[in-house]
Amino acid sequence: MSMKSRDYAIPRQSFRKELTRKTIHITIALVPTLANWNFLFTVIFLSAGILFYTINETARIRGKAGGIISRMTVMASRPVEKGFVWGPVTLGLGALAALLYYPNPAATVAIYALAFGDGIASITGKFLGRRTTVRIGEKTLVGSISCFIAVFISAYAVLNNLHLALVSAVTATILELIPARDADNLIIPLGTGLVLTLLM
Repeated sequence: MSMKSRDYAIPRQSFRKELTRKTIHITIALVPTLANWNFLFTVIFLSAGILFYTINETARIRGKAGGIISRMTVMASRPVEKGFVWGPVTLGLGALAALLYYPNPAATVAIYALAFGDGIASITGKFLGRRTTVRIGEKTLVGSISCFIAVFISAYAVLNNLHLALVSAVTATILELIPARDADNLIIPLGTGLVLTLLM
């Protein structure tokens, strides 16, 4: 295999892990639909899910749990993640905070920015943006462009307003560039929702 080919080669296990991780991540986009159906149920469901995961994950790192949640955590966690895996907690908290802090449609756009913007940026950045791709800090240019497009399309679908969709996409893309690891699950929806709420 040539050096150039190796730059673009993705280990099968890494691909499976990232795909599993981001499939879970993108399912948070179902939250606005659930909230429109029953807001209180959605808040309770998210809160219970965060609590259940926290208890299960605490048991896992103590060697006392082996259920499906633990297996999925191991399957989706990255090699650098040792001990407690915070991603699902911050993901749930980000969506929950957007629901509680912002009115619709700002809350919906904020959650979509988290689900699609961050999720798709990570997938494209990981698998299309290799060492030969232009980088912005720790992030790849192709990942940032993907984030912008995903948020713009989802925001426009919700708002039907070109200006607000553009502002949402720019805000989410800038926030996604912050090297905050799992904290971006909080930063992106809270920041995008705040800017949109102030402008509406």
